[in-house]
Amino acid sequence: MLDTTDKKLLRALQQDATMSADLLAERVNLSRNACWRRVKALESAGLIKKRVALLDADKLGCGLTVLVAIRTRAHEADWLARFNEAVSAQPEIVAVWRTSGDIDYLLKAQVADMSAYDRLYQRLISAVPLSDVSASFVMEAIKDTTELPLD
Repeated sequence: MLDTTDKKLLRALQQDATMSADLLAERVNLSRNACWRRVKALESAGLIKKRVALLDADKLGCGLTVLVAIRTRAHEADWLARFNEAVSAQPEIVAVWRTSGDIDYLLKAQVADMSAYDRLYQRLISAVPLSDVSASFVMEAIKDTTELPLD
């Protein structure tokens, strides 16, 4: 599926998606046009979903990362639609996963402080019935990357 050059391109773009086409081509040892064609092909194939800027949460006033574990007894389509709507409406919630095991859903939220988390919690429990909500506050990010392994 992916050859060595495609992987080099993806690695380079994961590290800096703003680099010029010329620099990217130089990094992966291609001409500018060949590089551009490969990147467009990777985008068309859905391997590159979008290019974004990664922001500094601390400097933007939302430096407290909260992992929220949710259990529910409800699993009907109507409940799920309400849950999806509720979490999608909260900009502080930056990721939501449906999981296996004891926890039904795991959320990642970025908030300013404990009071901001409490306001988020209150909005969430008022929007949809939940059996149990447990929050863990990240004290130190030992590894936090958006780069996917390509080997």
